[in-house]
Amino acid sequence: MEDSDASPSEAGTTADRILDVAQEMIQRRGYNAVSYGDLAAELDLTTAAIHYHFPSKADLGQAVVARYRRANAEERRAIRGRTNSLRERLTQYVDLYADVLKDGGLCLCGVLAADDATLPAEVRREVQGFFDDQTDWLTSILAEGADVERCLEGCESPRQAAELFLAAVEGAMLTHRTPRNQLRRYRATLRCLIDSVAA
Repeated sequence: MEDSDASPSEAGTTADRILDVAQEMIQRRGYNAVSYGDLAAELDLTTAAIHYHFPSKADLGQAVVARYRRANAEERRAIRGRTNSLRERLTQYVDLYADVLKDGGLCLCGVLAADDATLPAEVRREVQGFFDDQTDWLTSILAEGADVERCLEGCESPRQAAELFLAAVEGAMLTHRTPRNQLRRYRATLRCLIDSVAA
């Protein structure tokens, strides 16, 4: 077990390293394919050291998603502060996901959603919270900048358009994951939707 007398900064650094590696592994393999043994081997730690910081895998999963949500919220706040243009906001939002795809992974919460039936309840709640965050943010910027009923046939409200947009962003990550021209195709697909919403 890790030394309980370690300084707070050392303990924080180890916990952050564990979260970094756990997130990367989950984004590439899925929640159920990652074990404390995998993390220990990658980090050159004992499994007891990982349990010291995250007593259960549910604790670890919840912490990974909570941190991912906070980072994403900061990025969305930055997008909103940089521009008032709906088209530019949506383009920068898509770029957040494209950057993950470029690095060979998928959206953490998209991966976890595929494991929903086997996730611990606390992890499932965090994942749902992430999607609620996205839908709320997209709803607010669409309400400010788009005539949704005119631009997106079949959508009767900004929230419906937000749900459609999020589904396309997440789904296109799966359908455009093959290495050949993946980023170009991903961005081109989402650009068509942006063109429809921000006409």
